[in-house]
Amino acid sequence: MSDTSFEIPQKFEFTVTQAEQTALDLLAEGTGLSKQRIKDAMNKGAVWWTLKGKTLRLRRATKVLYKGSKIQFFYDEQVLARKPESANLIYDGGNYSIWFKPAGMLSQGSQWGDHCSILRWVEVNGQPNEGQRQRECFLVHRLDADAMGLIILAHDSQSAAKLSTLFQARDMRKFYQAWVVDDCDVPTTGLTLNEELDGKSATTHIKKIRVENNKTLLDVHIETGRKHQIRRHLANIGHPIVGDKLYGTKSPSGLQLLAYRLEFVCPNTKQPVIVELPQELQLK
Repeated sequence: MSDTSFEIPQKFEFTVTQAEQTALDLLAEGTGLSKQRIKDAMNKGAVWWTLKGKTLRLRRATKVLYKGSKIQFFYDEQVLARKPESANLIYDGGNYSIWFKPAGMLSQGSQWGDHCSILRWVEVNGQPNEGQRQRECFLVHRLDADAMGLIILAHDSQSAAKLSTLFQARDMRKFYQAWVVDDCDVPTTGLTLNEELDGKSATTHIKKIRVENNKTLLDVHIETGRKHQIRRHLANIGHPIVGDKLYGTKSPSGLQLLAYRLEFVCPNTKQPVIVELPQELQLK
């Protein structure tokens, strides 16, 4: 069968009607795509399998499917062609690890694929040394795709739950750096922004670090984690973050927002943990 190409994203849905049929054969027959393309898409998380109400990504092309199960294939050539940047391990706590997520890398994937997410990147590339048991990866919190900086991944469900509780209880102290437009007039003691966002309380503390070239570098600490909280609070006082295409103006430099420091008490050892990016990865 000749290979097919689709100019726009395609969603395929199939119900398995034959016993002992593999996912690869079913999708090749149903879509006209080559088996090589399908294997690549499966590995990148674009195929989903539903059985008895449970839906999971299906990555193994030779998986023999149960009769009556359903397959969904979200095929977008542009998404699948993207190449993920590399994340850097900053701290390894055993049951969890903290990574530097570069700008442009997703926190987690979508139905169209997950190979450009830090969650999948660490599953594939960020495992312990040879001979050690491969660790599962659980996303504990998120960073905007355009933002960069520290992000925590748990390696077992118990640690994921404990770390999530720290965020929910506001016991995870999160610090950011942000270049904002113009000279931001902030008192030497700092400034607290507490305008509600989407009807919910939101608290952002900012301090001025320096001003140069008609922009201000701020140190930012947030107590809450509303959607785009820092970006919206700063835009609302007339100083959007440099490169913020949603609340300010797009820039070739990209969004100048960096999560550079985390402080918390380890839920496993009960010892304080402070993780800060090295100077070379902080905003200049």
